Order: sequence, then C-alpha cells, then structure tokens
Amino acid sequence: MAGLTARLPRSAVALTLGLLVLPITFGLLGTLLPAFGYLPALGGDYLSLQPFRDLVATPGLATASVLSVATGLAATFISLGITLVFVASYAGTPTLSRLQHLLSPLLAVPHAAAAFGFAFLIAPSGFLIRLVAPLLGIDRPPDILIPHDPMGLTMIAGLVIKETPFLFLVTLAALPQVELPAARRLAASFGYGRIAGFVYLLWPALYRQIRFAVYAVIAYSSSVVDVALILGPNLPGTLATRLVQWMNDPDLSARFLASAGAVLQLGVTVVALLFWFVLERLASLLLRLAREKGWRFLRDQFLRRASILIVGLIGGVVFAGLATLALWSLAGLWQFPDLLPQSFTFRSWMSALPRIADPLVTTLVTGLASTLMAILLTIGCLERELQTGRSVGEKALLVLYLPLIVPQITFVFGLQLLFIGSGGGDYRLTALVFVHLVFVLPYVFLSLADPWRALDRRYEIIATALGRSRISVLMSIRLPMLIRPILTALAVGFAVSVGQYLPTLLIGEGRLSTITTEAVALASGNNRRVIGVYALLQTILPFLAFALAALIPAALHRNRRDMRV
Repeated sequence: MAGLTARLPRSAVALTLGLLVLPITFGLLGTLLPAFGYLPALGGDYLSLQPFRDLVATPGLATASVLSVATGLAATFISLGITLVFVASYAGTPTLSRLQHLLSPLLAVPHAAAAFGFAFLIAPSGFLIRLVAPLLGIDRPPDILIPHDPMGLTMIAGLVIKETPFLFLVTLAALPQVELPAARRLAASFGYGRIAGFVYLLWPALYRQIRFAVYAVIAYSSSVVDVALILGPNLPGTLATRLVQWMNDPDLSARFLASAGAVLQLGVTVVALLFWFVLERLASLLLRLAREKGWRFLRDQFLRRASILIVGLIGGVVFAGLATLALWSLAGLWQFPDLLPQSFTFRSWMSALPRIADPLVTTLVTGLASTLMAILLTIGCLERELQTGRSVGEKALLVLYLPLIVPQITFVFGLQLLFIGSGGGDYRLTALVFVHLVFVLPYVFLSLADPWRALDRRYEIIATALGRSRISVLMSIRLPMLIRPILTALAVGFAVSVGQYLPTLLIGEGRLSTITTEAVALASGNNRRVIGVYALLQTILPFLAFALAALIPAALHRNRRDMRV
C-alpha cells in the first residue's frame, strides 16, 4: 500500500505535465504543417509558402493584426493599472475586503455573458441611453457605432471589466507573500504617500509573483474570439475573428490560409508580449529614477478616490449588465425610449427551452467531467509536492500557465485538424472533455494550491504516528478539512469550462454545442430576448456551482467549527 501511495501522486504529476504540454505541442505541429502547405488529405503533399503568400495578399490583414496587438496591450495595461493603484491605496484596510466581496463573484461570469450585458447597456438603444433619453429629449437611438467601433474601444472596455477582477484577485492571493504592514510603516515614517510607498517597496516583488497571470491576460486579450465577435470591430475585425471565418469556410482549401493565419496570430501575441517586456524595462527604469530622486507623491488622494470609484464602477457595470440581460429575457414589447418593457412574459424562455436541452447537457457533461479530472490530478500533484518537500518552481509555474499564454486559436485549430485526420468522430465528446481539461487544469491548480499548502501538517503527523497510512490520512483528515477549498476549485474549473467558446467551436465541429457557443452564435442575429435567455443561463450555471461550493461545507461542518478551513 505504501508503494502504491507513493506511485499514484508521481503518476499524477507525469499525467498533468503531459496534458499541459503534449496538446500544445501536437496542436502547434498540426497548425504549422498545413501553414506550410502540407496536408495530404486536402492535396497538400509538399511543403510550400503559398499559404503565407495568400495570407499576405488578404485585404485588411495589417489592420487586423495591429488591432489585435493594440487591444491586447491596452486592455492589459488599463486592467493592471487599475489593480495596482487600488491595491496600493487600500491594501490592509477594510475597504479592500469589502471590494473583494464585490469583485469575487465576477469571476463566475463568463466573458461572453459579461460582453453581452455590457453591449446591452451601452448600445445606441441600450439601457443607459434610455435612462437619459427623457432628460436630453432623445426619441430615437443615436446613429453611433457602439459597440463594434472601428478602433476597438468598446472591446477594450469589455475586456477591462473582466480582466481587472481577475488580476485583482491574483494580486490579493500574492499579497501575503510581502511584508505589507512593515512596508507601510517604513514608507510613512519617511514621508511617502501610500501609493508611492507601496510601489517603491512592494510592487517589484509582488509583480514577480503575478507576471505569468499578466502574460496570460495579454495572450487572451490579443487573441480572444467571443468578446471580439460581440463587442469588437467588424470590417476589418481582429485577426482572431478573421481566422474563425476561414476555419469555418465551406471551401476546405481555406484551411491552408487559416493555418497560416494561426501562425501569424502566434506571432502577433509574441509581438504583444515583446512590447510588454519593453514596457516592463521602462517601468523598472522609471521606478528606480523616481526612487533615487526621492519623489514622495504625498498628494495621492485623487488617485486613491478615483481607483475605488473605477473598481466600484466595474462591479456595477457587470451586475447592471446581468440585470439588463434578465430584463430582456423576460421583456414583452419594449420600444425605445421606454425605460422598462411594457409587459413581462416567459415567451422567450418557453420558446428557447426545447433548443437549450442538448447544449445544456453538453455543457454540464463537459464541465463536470473536465473539472473532476482536473481536481484529481491537482490533488495528486499537491500530494507529490508534500511527499518530496519541493514546491512548484518558476519553470513548473510557466508550464502550468502555458495553455493560458499560448493563444488558443494557434494550437486548438491544429488539434482539430489532427482529430479530423485521425477519424476520431465517434469520440468527439471525449476529445472535447480533454481539450477543456487543458484550460481548466491551470485554474483548478492555482485555486487549490495555496489552501492545500497552508493546512497545518501536525494533524497528519499525529495520525501517521498513530499508525494511519498516507492514503488513510488523505481521505480521513486532509480532504474533509479542505472540502471548502476543493469545492471552490471545482466551481472555478466548472466556470472556466462553461466559458470556453473556441475549443468547443473547433473540436465540436458544429455537432456538439454548448450554451456559450449558442449564445455567441446569436450575436449576429440581434434578437436581444433570445440572447438574454442564453447569456443569463450561461451565467447562472457557474453561480450555482459557487453557491453549492459555499453551502455544502456549511452544511457538513455546521456542528464542527474547527473543520472550517
């Protein structure tokens, strides 16, 4: 039994590394070969640069590439800036705790649902225009291109309202690793402002802890598809949206063009990351210069108040967007500029329910299966970490973030081609579960790792001294005491799976659809009532998962206060 207990965590580590690295490796290979003209199934028997020649000749390609880099960098810079100023202003105060409770639920909101809610708020006939229409005498929607503005400003704003809560919570998780109270006292004793003292003394060490998460935000924002389809420019769109069009082209020869475009998308994301590395060096130089000059920035009250207003506004916008989705899903006749519908009805829900059943089942099966596998692998890896006494190093952390840093579209498309070429159509659902697992696993590991490591090991030492085996200690002590973090990690993983659009679109090949793919497909139809139904359901599922993660431990430990971790 002891040998088995030692081998299982070791196998979990090897399997986890394989699941993180191999799909990306084979996916990139499956993209690179057709990009250079080699795809025998479609007549590409020789290596060639013709796909790249066709790509270069595509109208609007340069604009789409620049737009992808610009939106990715702008969304990341703004999100990180808001996070930095707010955390620097209020770290260690009750205000931070209160805002944390406001922003934490936003992680459960899928990107597509948040984008739809934001679009319904700011559209020319959206709720905000309706709100001020009586005051400004507006009786018809203004002729303004919001969303889908050509500069991508709406898309950047939509990304900011989702990525800021993510970076905020990642930063909070890293905050205990720095000496906040001592740094606050030291900075105050030398007359530095709260923000300046935090940036000078703590931010460099804190940023090193969260930089992989920042790189993941850059990669996601520069290659996102669903948010770009809902909020981004149309003619031309971002590079990622153009790629999806080519991948779904009935002309199969477009697969060569799509593969070349996917390689270009990888290059675009690399360029965005290189730009960010340059910005990191410039910021480091500016920080050192400011520190040497002794700039104290005592008058930072405006920045501090602005940061709390912006963070509150972000939370308010997301929740207001969800409320607007709920209104539209129940709306009867709702003419402009009426603030509310003239009547409410369940007609939209009743008409959508027959079509929702299959996507809902696929969503639940894929989400639950991928998340359960992720939690088992994570527990195995963390147990191995306890056995060896070695925590995850920087290289292992990079491998963990690899599926989040490499653009989805660059390797999932290659996986699709390999999957089709292998004739695996009968195992499409299994393939979809494993592709979702690639993206779910990093989030589950990051959610569970800190609580797992923080548990007092003296409980296990005592149990081992009493003759209990390692597997018995795990099952009877560690897992029951960590039931709340485990269920929270399960909820996080399920929310990530529910929000996956591109992997489902490509691996499902239209034969398997989820609530997310159905909702995004409705974006071009402009039927706000049906969109409201799907987007709201897409949000309800993760919220139910988080609610169960909170209620189940409370019920299990209602008479065992010391079991609550």
